[in-house]
Amino acid sequence: MSIRLKKIESVLQQELSSIFRERARDLCKGAMVSVTVVKVAPDLSFAKVYISIFGGADNKETFESINAGKAEVRYELGKRLGKTMRRIPELSFEIDDSLDYAEEIDRLLKE
Repeated sequence: MSIRLKKIESVLQQELSSIFRERARDLCKGAMVSVTVVKVAPDLSFAKVYISIFGGADNKETFESINAGKAEVRYELGKRLGKTMRRIPELSFEIDDSLDYAEEIDRLLKE
């Protein structure tokens, strides 16, 4: 992976985190959403975004709301990065369950 691609992933992660923080009330149903990892295709046409959802009443409902607002998030990303990036990638959101997995392993080890 090139250094350029890593930098783009980092910038996307920061901006998406900022968007989710600012729009938590309407987009995230009041839950706290953390962007854990962003993986971008080499041609910058596609980005897979891994998110963790905390404090929401129903994580599945929050995830569906985020997916429904995907175009809105991409538009906001375009407004913020339009001067520096020629192409804003299509976004695909995935739930990052690595924290749940780590907790489960911890629980099993303590037994």
